[in-house]
Amino acid sequence: MPLRDGFGPLRVPGALAGIGLAVVLIGLDVLARVLPHAPSFSPVAASALFAGMVIGRRYALLVPLAAMLLSDALLGFDDWRMRLVVYAALTLPAVLGLMARNTRWPAAFPLAVASSVIFFVATNFAVWLFSGMYPLDLAGLAKCYVAALPFFQNTLIGDLLWTAALFGSLWIVRLALGTRTERAAA
Repeated sequence: MPLRDGFGPLRVPGALAGIGLAVVLIGLDVLARVLPHAPSFSPVAASALFAGMVIGRRYALLVPLAAMLLSDALLGFDDWRMRLVVYAALTLPAVLGLMARNTRWPAAFPLAVASSVIFFVATNFAVWLFSGMYPLDLAGLAKCYVAALPFFQNTLIGDLLWTAALFGSLWIVRLALGTRTERAAA
């Protein structure tokens, strides 16, 4: 039976399914961060957004935080102030996803772009402020942002591709199982 509203809100019914999906997302994020990959091309922000829109408030914030803590335990931690900014910037997509929970899932794409921009602005401001690599003046801040532009390109492309992969996969699974999108808030 085809879905009448294939672009409506997609939800994962039941707490056990939510926990399972959160564990899968955390595992995906950890693997993607520890295995060789292009710089700044990881699914963490996209999975946080996905968790917020699909899993809901109970586990949405857990996904990026657990993924980052576990992968950082394997990769090593750097300056705690930088980690705090990175963790906050990667938790924001989950918050945006929670706020957009009742919207149609294509709304995830502008939210992914917004998340990428906010991550770029916040983390590079922290690099400028805490790393000692740039003079703490306007010229140093500008130099920091210009130097980070190639990383922003990878972040944006990665966030959009991972967002498409995650939401598209769930939509395909729903179609294959013949289930309808749920309209009621979880």
